[in-house]
Amino acid sequence: MPGSNLTRTEAQERAAVIAQPIHYYVSLDLSKGARTFDSVTRITFDAVAGSSSFLDLIAQSVSRVVLNGEELQPEKVFNDNRIELSSLQEHNEVLVEAVCVYSNTGEGLHRSVDPADNNVYMYTQFEVPDARRVYAVFDQPDLKAVFDFDVTAPKSWIVTSNMPVVNTTDVDQLTQDGTLVDKPAETCKKWVFDTTVQMSSYLTAICAGPYAQWHTEYANEDGRTIPMAMYCRQSLKQAFEKDVDYLFDITKKGFAFYAKTWGVPYPYAKYDQIYVPEYNAGAMENIGMVTYRDQYVFESKVTDAMAERRVITVLHELAHMWFGDYVTMKWWNDLWLNESFAEFTSTLATAEASDWHDAWATFTSGEKSWALNQDQLSTTHPIVAPINDLNDTYVNFDGITYAKGASVLKQLVAYVGREPFFEGIHNYLEKHAYANATLHDLLVELEKTSGRELTSWSAQWLEKAGINTIKAKVEEDTHGNITQFELHQSASQEHPVLRSHRLAIGFYNENEQGKIVRTKRFELDVDGEVTVVQEALGEQRPQFILVNDDDLTYTKLRLDEKSLAFAQENLYRFDDALARAVIWLSLWDMTRDGEFSAEQFIHTSLKALGTEHESTTFRYALQQVNTTAWHYVDPRRVDEVVKSVAQSLWDLAQKAQAGSDEQFQLVNAYLQYGEQGDQEFVNHAQGLLNGDIVLNGLEIDNNLRWTIIKVLAKVNAIGEAEIDAQLSKRDTTQNREFALGARASITTVEAKKWAFDQAVHNEELTNMQLEAVCSGFSNTTDKQIIDEFAQEYFDTIEWIWDHRTFHMAEALLLGLYPVHVDAKRLVDLGHAWLESHQDSDNALRRIISGNIESSERMLRVQQFNSNL
Repeated sequence: MPGSNLTRTEAQERAAVIAQPIHYYVSLDLSKGARTFDSVTRITFDAVAGSSSFLDLIAQSVSRVVLNGEELQPEKVFNDNRIELSSLQEHNEVLVEAVCVYSNTGEGLHRSVDPADNNVYMYTQFEVPDARRVYAVFDQPDLKAVFDFDVTAPKSWIVTSNMPVVNTTDVDQLTQDGTLVDKPAETCKKWVFDTTVQMSSYLTAICAGPYAQWHTEYANEDGRTIPMAMYCRQSLKQAFEKDVDYLFDITKKGFAFYAKTWGVPYPYAKYDQIYVPEYNAGAMENIGMVTYRDQYVFESKVTDAMAERRVITVLHELAHMWFGDYVTMKWWNDLWLNESFAEFTSTLATAEASDWHDAWATFTSGEKSWALNQDQLSTTHPIVAPINDLNDTYVNFDGITYAKGASVLKQLVAYVGREPFFEGIHNYLEKHAYANATLHDLLVELEKTSGRELTSWSAQWLEKAGINTIKAKVEEDTHGNITQFELHQSASQEHPVLRSHRLAIGFYNENEQGKIVRTKRFELDVDGEVTVVQEALGEQRPQFILVNDDDLTYTKLRLDEKSLAFAQENLYRFDDALARAVIWLSLWDMTRDGEFSAEQFIHTSLKALGTEHESTTFRYALQQVNTTAWHYVDPRRVDEVVKSVAQSLWDLAQKAQAGSDEQFQLVNAYLQYGEQGDQEFVNHAQGLLNGDIVLNGLEIDNNLRWTIIKVLAKVNAIGEAEIDAQLSKRDTTQNREFALGARASITTVEAKKWAFDQAVHNEELTNMQLEAVCSGFSNTTDKQIIDEFAQEYFDTIEWIWDHRTFHMAEALLLGLYPVHVDAKRLVDLGHAWLESHQDSDNALRRIISGNIESSERMLRVQQFNSNL
């Protein structure tokens, strides 16, 4: 048996054998110490009589398997993470008793100890299928079932699950050594939960620990009262308390918005939101109990972009209660439908039902730039990706699945009309409630409501990879009237498909206040290689023409020559946040493609940053300037450009409004430019840390203090002793991560060897600690030191893939890639590795190829700028 990497063929074969009704009775005992827990699962299910199949289970040991009353020998039937089930009857019952292992990677049942008070917190994360790390299960989304959970845990804890608690009873059983770390043993309590609705196993969940809690209710549109709760660690209670009412309010607005938009009230019995430590994702849409990374509990100042992202995430996970949970994909090839829809509708809800009205500018600057990046790699894939096994699924939690898919859904709404689109969604949800469905099922409903034929649309947009480029060509007469206006669409050689687009064109001119504002807008269908914009002919040419105004379609955008020249000098003057985001993204895409001067992009961006207030656009522009300065400019000018950018950011920070988001972002961005030997930088960083330099309104709080410590370590202005001393002042989960990242940032060969070894081999590191070490390792710009690790990186790839879980392997392979090594050397080493590992797992090759292609792009763009 292939074991944990379930293939699509195996899943289809199992679904042909195993039949509903399927009912799980799962009992967990979390009082057995610090490493393992007891798991007992009883399953009743139907099957094809005489057939064979298997259960999924990743466990330390299995002590008992009983199938239809017959005791089986565990050592014979439990192999390679599967339990063999032979000679099945029409109606079956199987019992599995096992000992399972707590995780520190965010997969399965994660156990975390908070150093602030030594409290233990547990939570599950089961997507992609990791319910099998906690109980025996047919772990695939189309074998939906109902579940009964009971959990035995220390009496001082609370336990939550997908459904409300039926009852709790005291258990005369003491916790074993290690369960509560160094706290005295205590008796236990058994929590019994109500039976779930029919659902997929990856959406089941358990959380346990002494969580702080808050409660309220929602008057649901179907007349029911929905209990709502929020939870976090006790050490974060004070920080979270100030935001709880706001987040409850956002959630309730989301309930109302989705119920109205789709015509389907919230379908479940309760709605919990629990903020948990060391999470390896943003959040997870477990039915009735969403888990979030507790970096969303803000102890220190965060950017407005982060605050908005929290709102979008809350609404994203809530959207999944309908799209993904209520109606679920049959197999992981339709994962995009869950994620794209949640991403699209959460942005829509944020823009229309919250106080973050520029959410579509946020989407363009952040999500769409992510999509454009991934869609231009050789590893791109159709939105409806070919998923042959679970490893394929893991790497498809990417910019195509989330961001391109959401952008294409926005295009679909423009194509069919908003009202027919959501009417079709309503019909789809009602028709397939509590069941599984496919893309075809959705398109059938949308065709009925819109009257549009969507098979060819789907073939173009969802079933073909790659991105188009739309370039505007405009000519006018001596009076300034437009005589020719054409849109030229092209595609790459690798993915030669031209698509149908519904898009808008905006005319922009300067108003009396000196702002550039839209003065005319019209929509049209674009199809084929050349489209004439008839409505514009004879019109007076405006100062600027924006193709894809309002960002309705998904495409690379090339402005006409006059508009491009105007944009690079006047980007900062555009009044509309979304228009600025669309233009900025186009300039960035041209810069990455070696069609626009890197130094001109930096100049235009820094000028616009002086007046930009949309936080996510601001954040991504800072990142893009950083990448351009270090990796895209003429290599002979890197040192000069980097110093100039750093000085500009420092100057902008001095001028920014006191206490503003811009000031905060500019200071943090400036701190990323420190290099050894730059005494002025050291003086600035140390001055901020010790109070000798004060920027009005800028508080050096916990997180900013650690940011400064990390960069001072990077330039070797402080060492391990100072880092340890800082941690001893406040030893928390997050500060331990900061300290590890700071130690890994020290720019010496010894420190980098330590960091590389810790990241690869220290399996005691949690997922978040590992990522901190990787970040510190890779942030050095000292080529002489980091060059030593280029060969070691490629020599270690196979060992990492073979010995770590997928999530940890991916974090290592992305995080340890030594991006500041000479790009040509990385490309040569990378191609040599790919050539000698042609039989490696496809998911692994995709990760490595993506790294290599980023270095290849650097070489191309550097060459372009060297020739200017």
